[in-house]
Amino acid sequence: YHPDKQKADVPAGEVEKRVQRFIEIDQAWKILGNEETKKEYDLQQREDNLTNEWPLHAQVYLEEMSWNEDEQCYTLSCRCGGNYTVFKSETKDISLVCCDTCSLVIEILQ
Repeated sequence: YHPDKQKADVPAGEVEKRVQRFIEIDQAWKILGNEETKKEYDLQQREDNLTNEWPLHAQVYLEEMSWNEDEQCYTLSCRCGGNYTVFKSETKDISLVCCDTCSLVIEILQ
C-alpha cells in the first residue's frame, strides 16, 4: 500500500484506494505506537465492546462505591455476589465496569 511502492500499471482509482489504505495504516501505527494513545484506544474499545455485548445493570457515581485504601480502588457489590472494581488510576478514563463474576456492567457517572 505504500505510495512509493506502487506499480505503474495500477488503475488511478486503485491507486487512490491504496493511498487511502496507507494513510489508515499510518494513523493506526501512530495511535498504537504511543503508549498513552494506545491506552486511550484500548479503553475506548473495551467500553464499546461492553456497551454492545453486556447488559447495563446500573448507573452509579464513584462516590457511591466503597473506597479500599489498601488496594487503591473503589468497589461495589453486584447482585450476583461478585464485585465491580475501579482502580484509582482508571477513574478518569473509564466509564463502564464489568462485574468480576457475571456479565452485568455498571456505568460510572461523572
